[in-house]
Amino acid sequence: MIINLSSTPSVIGDYLADMRNVKTQKDPLRFRANLSRIGSLMGYEISKTLEFKTKSVKTPLGTAREKVLVEQPVLATILRAGLGMHEGLLHTFDRSDNAFVSAYRKHETEEKFDIKVEYMAAPNLEDRSLIISDPMLATGKSMFAVYDALLQNGTPQQTIIAAIISSPEALEYLQDVMPKNTVIFTAAIDKELTAQSYIVPGLGDAGDLAYGEKLDR
Repeated sequence: MIINLSSTPSVIGDYLADMRNVKTQKDPLRFRANLSRIGSLMGYEISKTLEFKTKSVKTPLGTAREKVLVEQPVLATILRAGLGMHEGLLHTFDRSDNAFVSAYRKHETEEKFDIKVEYMAAPNLEDRSLIISDPMLATGKSMFAVYDALLQNGTPQQTIIAAIISSPEALEYLQDVMPKNTVIFTAAIDKELTAQSYIVPGLGDAGDLAYGEKLDR
């Protein structure tokens, strides 16, 4: 299932417009703040799909019954671009266990590359709800490589993917390779993917905009 949050106008559109703007992109603090804000709002939307139970809470004047999560999800992200979104999701699911995976494109040519996973730190994932965040879903291959690596720590009961901008190609690919009950939340779907697998209009390199340009080696 794909849930495109842009199909219903919300303040997420304001934050995303700010992130795409070449003028405001010069302020990395502002870019990181928008990553976090969208992550937090996306977490709120994701929470509606999770399992809840009724809990009795004693107040100064009596007892209230509230719907609370049965279990906090595990929050996973792809280093380094996903850190800003992860922070926002963690504001929403503030008692969650966390997982971090390093994945990057290893280019043979400008257009041909493999996905390399070098590092992973994750809790036990068996039968748990897993949320994996990454700002950009261009081909979807990094996302699947990270999911595949995380399976070393158990098979989640449910997997949710959170992205800010996705391409149709990535969404189609992930629907083919991920478990059938996977849900993908995205704030926008941009129609074009270049021969170098960059999303257009997109917003550029989210990792560089948030944390500074890197040397490609």
